[in-house]
Amino acid sequence: MGEQPIFSSRAHVFQIDPATKRNWLPASKHAVTVSFFYDASRNVYRIISVGGTKAIINSTITPNMTFTKTSQKFGQWADSRANTVYGLGFSTEQQLQQFADQFKEVKEAARLAREKSQERFELANPALNIAAPQEFSEERHSPPLLTVNGPGEEKLFRSKSAEVELTVEKERVKKMLSEGSMCEINLESELFTLQDSNAKLVAALQEANSSVEHWKKQLAEYQEETDRLRDQVAELEAQLGHPAAGQTSREELKRALEELEALLKAKDQEIQNLQSKKTDVGELEKEREEAMQRLQDLERRNAELEERVQSAEKTLASSRQEQVQAEVEVGRIIEVLDIKICDLNDLRQSLAKLIDK
Repeated sequence: MGEQPIFSSRAHVFQIDPATKRNWLPASKHAVTVSFFYDASRNVYRIISVGGTKAIINSTITPNMTFTKTSQKFGQWADSRANTVYGLGFSTEQQLQQFADQFKEVKEAARLAREKSQERFELANPALNIAAPQEFSEERHSPPLLTVNGPGEEKLFRSKSAEVELTVEKERVKKMLSEGSMCEINLESELFTLQDSNAKLVAALQEANSSVEHWKKQLAEYQEETDRLRDQVAELEAQLGHPAAGQTSREELKRALEELEALLKAKDQEIQNLQSKKTDVGELEKEREEAMQRLQDLERRNAELEERVQSAEKTLASSRQEQVQAEVEVGRIIEVLDIKICDLNDLRQSLAKLIDK
């Protein structure tokens, strides 16, 4: 039994720059499908995403992993096995919350699966539980091991042989798992590519079938209308019996046929417009990316302008403080001048009195 998808969402995928460990590098040009998978044969959970023919995410979930929401629409987690950090950008906060909740559930399920796997492994290999007591018993009763072909020697041989067999079995299982993982990655890439192509073909086929059925229905209606008009023309010719009325009916029928042909041409033009829109989607995606780049440039310029405004505000505050200090100093000088003027007036009055005397 292969892996089964349990949850899927669409997001822009990023990986941390291995050189700086700070900047994000886009792993996909546009939003791709990111899915949680459960492998029943190995009892493990993984997050897988495929872009084109390349697996851009192949992360096995462990109980030690943590998914962190760093903004309203962005989240990340570290994968020590892949030696990288994955980042996902969603279009809505709801999609981010759904992915975070699913990550938490799968992480708990992985923890329970690991505990059950360890319990089954210990039950299937009882030598792991009895090896230590045997060795301790042999250390305490070491003298009997000196006897040739004695019971102590037989116990020691069995314990060591069980440990060797267990080590060999572990190495063999590790090798099989590593080889199986590489094969599974290649097969998963091919499988996702085929599934993506199949989905596109099915969608195109359904669209074509619906269009064909629509045109068939309209054609049948036009044929019924044409037959009805022809029957009316025949009835009129039979009733009137002179060519003038028949000629008028033929002209009406001709006009109706011309209208039908014009309608069919208009429908053909609509089909061509729909086909041309397929190429417009790529251009729209390119324009959207250019708009996002321009938006980032504007945000960066906005941040620079904000820094300049803050610097100008600091300078203005400093200038205002200096102006206030200057006004205070001028006030002090004016007070001193007023005192000096009062003193001069007093001297003038004293001089005037002396002169009068």
